[in-house]
Amino acid sequence: MPEEKQRHSRYERDLTEGHVVKQLILFALPFLASNLIQSLYSVADMLIVGNFAGNISMSGVNIGSQITFILTNIVVGLCTGGTILIAQAMGRRDRKAIEEVTATLMTTLLIAGVIITALMIFLRVPILRLIQTPKEAFDEANCYLVVTCAGILFIFAYNVLSAVQRGMGDSKRPLYFVLIACVTNIVLDYVLVAIFHMGALGAAIATVFSQGLSVVLCMVTLARDNFVFDFKPKSLRVDRHYVGRIFRLGLPSAVQNGVTSFSFLIITVLTNYIGGVNASAAVGVVSKFNGFAIMPAVALAASISTICAQNIGADRWDRAVKTCWIGTGIAAIISVLIFLVTRIFPAEIIALFNRDPELVGYGVVYMNTFCFDYLFVPFCFCINGLFIASGHTTFSLTNNLMSSLILRIPACILFSLVLDWGMMGVGVGAPVASAGSLCVIIGYYLSGKWKENRAGR
Repeated sequence: MPEEKQRHSRYERDLTEGHVVKQLILFALPFLASNLIQSLYSVADMLIVGNFAGNISMSGVNIGSQITFILTNIVVGLCTGGTILIAQAMGRRDRKAIEEVTATLMTTLLIAGVIITALMIFLRVPILRLIQTPKEAFDEANCYLVVTCAGILFIFAYNVLSAVQRGMGDSKRPLYFVLIACVTNIVLDYVLVAIFHMGALGAAIATVFSQGLSVVLCMVTLARDNFVFDFKPKSLRVDRHYVGRIFRLGLPSAVQNGVTSFSFLIITVLTNYIGGVNASAAVGVVSKFNGFAIMPAVALAASISTICAQNIGADRWDRAVKTCWIGTGIAAIISVLIFLVTRIFPAEIIALFNRDPELVGYGVVYMNTFCFDYLFVPFCFCINGLFIASGHTTFSLTNNLMSSLILRIPACILFSLVLDWGMMGVGVGAPVASAGSLCVIIGYYLSGKWKENRAGR
């Protein structure tokens, strides 16, 4: 048994002791690096496609990746339930619960991945028509979707493994595997798009292959290191007790992420209507940059959620609150700096991807209003991380539905079409939604209702 404990300590980390700031930064930095590198996947696609395949392929990649992004975000949200349960089990030293939750999460997401893959391959063309995909970019978007839908299982598997490792306090190893995948993706992007001129299809193949490689290497390494799941078919099982709790905690986050992604897909539809291929490609560029811009807030929010969950599991609420506010402050400082850079150099940022004057013009107008979202995002994400840690995912869902459906989409339509502000009006929707969401979050925090641990034992 002593040997077993020593092996466990290689990747399990107790976040209920030690200096709060040090624990937060040490946990958040690898997670931030991992997410930044993962975002580089899609940015590499857009950069290489934009410079070597043109605007039509850029539009196809943007539209296809928006649809895939919705599915990925839903899975990430569902995994939140598993992360909370694992982190709280770590806090109270319950290894049996960690093993059962991990097996249940792996099995459930595997089944879901197979079903969603079949549905998406069958429905991809009607979906592309429904969102007003420009005729010029239709074939490119379709090719991109065919390949990425076929690789959904890899996307699901990576996110499940990352969620389990985060819950156990390990944010380093996911970084190593995603780094390998990113380097592979960039190399394949260049070969398939720049040399073999395969456009959006080449970008999709590069993305799926690199994620598949990352998942396989991750599974082999973890299996050799006495991970809580051995990846053998006989170990796949669903514990009725935990599957219900995973869905109860994770489904609200899954719906929340799906609705958020859907609201941004509506923005793509609006831009397709307003400016066609160039507007769609410009929004795609801003979307890729935004993936980087919000990563510090996303990483700190996820770190806050995991650390707070372990501390709540250990009944250390004061330490959880302290972690939340320190993390929020750090995220806010970083986000303000990103906001200033975006306001000063919007054209230069857009031109990194494509120098077409019309595309750059659309992108600058959109980014000049959209970037105000960076002033609200760190507070929304990080404070919400504390709520999620105590199992209040239903509040997060309700608030997000309000933000996305009642504020963001109507604001985009009102300012862009009704008031005829065009792309500037589309950009206004994000900060309007985040400002409204933050008001609700502050009210909920002051109410103290989040102090009840709804994840249970």
